[in-house]
Amino acid sequence: MLVLVTGAAGQITYSLLYSIAKGDVFGKDQQIVIILYLINTWQFNKYFLMPLSVPFVAEVIPTDKVDVAFKDLDAAILVGSMPRREGMERKDLLKANVAIFKSQGEALDKYAKKTVKVLVVGNPANTNCLIAAKSAPSIPKENFSCLTRSSPVPCQPPRPSVTT
Repeated sequence: MLVLVTGAAGQITYSLLYSIAKGDVFGKDQQIVIILYLINTWQFNKYFLMPLSVPFVAEVIPTDKVDVAFKDLDAAILVGSMPRREGMERKDLLKANVAIFKSQGEALDKYAKKTVKVLVVGNPANTNCLIAAKSAPSIPKENFSCLTRSSPVPCQPPRPSVTT
């Protein structure tokens, strides 16, 4: 199984890779090739996956080449996005992310399997997911999903209903 993770130099990806490598995400019954897409491959060191006992990872491929990263994918987890910086207006954030997710959607459309499953994590995830899906017209829209609540939120148990 070919799995792409974008934003491979970031903290979210660092945590996510361990779950993928352990078999928690795609199961423990198959070999996975993890492709790490970066803007600059010098940003990433794959050493942290090496000492783990991860029998499910056949290979880790860091790349900054679109055709290598997106070719024949079974799954894509789009983590990389422009973070909102102090003083940045929402329109500036959206403009930067449109460019990122439009190009990734186009790459999915051109290189990935048409059955690829896409999960968008980069915020604003719902907008970025829509942009990626619109940019990949040959991939069914139901193959796109996003995490819309990826920020830490205190968990609150459901309140029991009270009848009087």
